[in-house]
Parts: sequence; structure tokens; C-alpha cells
Amino acid sequence: MNPVSILGVTVLSGVMAMAVLGSLLRAAIPGVGCWVVANALSIVALICFASQGHVHALLSILAANVLLAATALTGLEGFRRFLGRTGLPVAGLVGLVAVGAGIAYWTWVTPNFNARVALVSAFHAGINATIAVIVLRKRPPERAKYSYCFVAVTASLFSAGHAVRGMTYGLGLLSQARLLESSAINIAFLALGILALPTLSIGMVMLAHDRMADRLRKLASIDDLTGAFARREFFARADALLRSAARTGTPVTFAAIDIDHFKSINDQYGHAAGDKVLMHFVSIVMEVVRTGDVFGRLGGEEFGVVCPATSAGEAVVLLNRLRDRLAASGYQSGSGAVLHYTFSVGVDQYRAGEPLSALMARADAALYLAKASGRNRVVEALQAGVG
Repeated sequence: MNPVSILGVTVLSGVMAMAVLGSLLRAAIPGVGCWVVANALSIVALICFASQGHVHALLSILAANVLLAATALTGLEGFRRFLGRTGLPVAGLVGLVAVGAGIAYWTWVTPNFNARVALVSAFHAGINATIAVIVLRKRPPERAKYSYCFVAVTASLFSAGHAVRGMTYGLGLLSQARLLESSAINIAFLALGILALPTLSIGMVMLAHDRMADRLRKLASIDDLTGAFARREFFARADALLRSAARTGTPVTFAAIDIDHFKSINDQYGHAAGDKVLMHFVSIVMEVVRTGDVFGRLGGEEFGVVCPATSAGEAVVLLNRLRDRLAASGYQSGSGAVLHYTFSVGVDQYRAGEPLSALMARADAALYLAKASGRNRVVEALQAGVG
């Protein structure tokens, strides 16, 4: 083991990390581009470090340290973007400038290797600590903890290692003249510092795959056109509400909703306009339904709403409020014309012990009666004599 071989292995690991992360660029996951750039910067920086004694110190010392600091800052920006934050932190940019100025001063004005090490270690300790903090604080609560904890623990360990290295050299407990000395303690500290990004890259890949898994879950559970729950997710959530109601005895109501004359909208205005109407309808529904209500698209222009802790009569009031809200808005097309449309609803209340299919059948029968009675109305199954 010697410093140059460690640098060589790290360069190869950086190349592999770039290849893996680069394969994820098409997924357009925020932050991945920054992570690819960070690995590229680290490769250039490590090659500059390895050239010490063969090229001018301007390249092998100043440029190498500034590039490695920029690597850490770019990696941090990747984590910030991944977690929904943008803009490089001012403190990080100030630190980057300070690293460049300090390296230049302690290389040519007052040569001091230990001071350079202490400065650079303090910068990297701060960057890694910041990564650990934001990953833990900004982790989406619904996501699995493993990937986020891996990154946070890894960054914390590297932060602590850099802090120890900085204090060791800053307090003069160790003294050396150049970076590539082959002492055991120097090799240990060097490995700790330069292996940080390749190790964090594993966490980056884990986070990226976690984000893609979340996207796949949402594709399966959310209707991609309207943003309402997809059919399968709707039924799963509705079944859960019915099981809860069976245990607690609280009322639950199901409403079957159908947009009136939707086929004529498609025929007269085109399918693109029909899609816009569906999106407009769902946006209006989302403004009216309450927290806890489950709203989903069952297919075409058919929708369903499950209202927990709500009687059929209360649901009728809620849905008539929705009809009034829709009548007052209408969909405004790109040409400026306002398209007014209506919907019909069949409503019924859950009966203890019955399956969801039985409840839906009665609501569908009430919906059929609402359409047969002239549309644009809410019909309760009990009032219609259904079931």
C-alpha cells in the first residue's frame, strides 16, 4: 500500500461510479447530474495529486486541492437538489474560495504543509457533516430509511475522520513535508479522505434507485392523466376504509360519479379537449373533497369517492356542493370559450359485513337512475328504492 496506488484505485472507482450514475441521467432524477460531475472533478483532482513531483505545484497542489474541494461542494449540491433544495450555499462557496487562498498562501508565501492539511480537512469535514444533516432532515417520511441512513452515517464518519485529521495536523501532532509520504498514518488519513466520494457514490446510487422505485409506485397508484388514484389503488384504499368501518361501526359512503355526455365532448371538441375536461373535473373535485376522502378514476369518465365517517345523506350534500362548484366554473379552453358540463352521481352507504362490490353495485344502480332521470343530479340508492 502506498499513496499513489490508493489514488489509482480511487480514480478507477470514480470512473465506475460515473458509469453507473451516468446510466441514471435519462431518468431525470434531480441531483444525479451533479453527482456525475463531482466524480469527474474528483478524477481530475486525484490525477493532479498523483503528479506531485512531476509537474508544477500550481497544478499538483493548488489546482488539485481546489478541484477536490469543488468535488465535495458539487456532491453536496447533488444531495440538496435530490431533496428539493436549489442554489449552492453561500458558506460552501466562501469555503471554496478560502481553500484556494489558504493553499496558495501556505504553499508560496509561508510554506506550511500542516496548515494546508488542517484547512482542507476542516472544509471537507463541514461539507460531509452538512450532507449528513440535510439527508436526515429532508428524508421524505414515507420513504424507507435505509438508503438515507447509509448516506448520513457514511458522511458522518468521513466528517469525523476529516476533523480528526485536521486537528492532528493543525495541532502539530504529526509533521510531514508532502502529501505522498508513505507513512502508515498518512496512508490511513489519505485513504479516509479520498475514498469519501466513491463510498458516498454507493449511497447516491441507492437514493436514485429509491427515487425510481417511488416513481414506479406512483405510476401504479396514481392516474397519470388526472392525478386521482388509479383504479387498483382506489379499490385497495376503499377496502381498507370498509374494514375499518366494520371494526368501529362508523358509517362509510360510496359515490359512483360519471361525467354527462362525455362522448359528445370528445366527438365535438376532440379527445385532447376531453382529456382537459377530465383534468379540470378532477381539479374541482380535489378542492371539494375532504381530507380522508378517497377519490379515484375507475375508467374513462367514471370516478368514485369513498367518504369515511359520512352518512349517505351527508355525502349527498357534499356532492351537490361539488355540482354547484362545477356549474360556477366550467372549463375554459385554449380558444377562450367556456365549456360547461355536468355529472351524475349514485350514492349508497356501507352495510356491515358486505363486500365493496355489493356497495358499488347499489351505487351504480342509483347512478343509472340519475342518468335516466335527466342527468346532472345526485341520487341516493335508498331514495331510488335500490337494494
